[in-house]
Amino acid sequence: MKNNERARLLDEIRAIEFMTIELNLYLDTHPDDQKALNDYNSYTKQLMALKDEYQRRYGPLSNFGTAVSEYPWAWINEPWPWELD
Repeated sequence: MKNNERARLLDEIRAIEFMTIELNLYLDTHPDDQKALNDYNSYTKQLMALKDEYQRRYGPLSNFGTAVSEYPWAWINEPWPWELD
């Protein structure tokens, strides 16, 4: 059950991250679109919250300064997010 919740949370992160990337690309060519900017900011806040939840429950999503680690160093713990399916 725990792995199902972990996989569900990762799927949600991927979906919201896709939306932020697409809106970012759109805003590069339409910087005055207020609705798109509002959507981007909303999705970004959701993404940050989801990533925080995931990292609090399961450990880092990435390394190099994007997530703090509990003691001991958690980055070496398996499985890594991209190894789950």
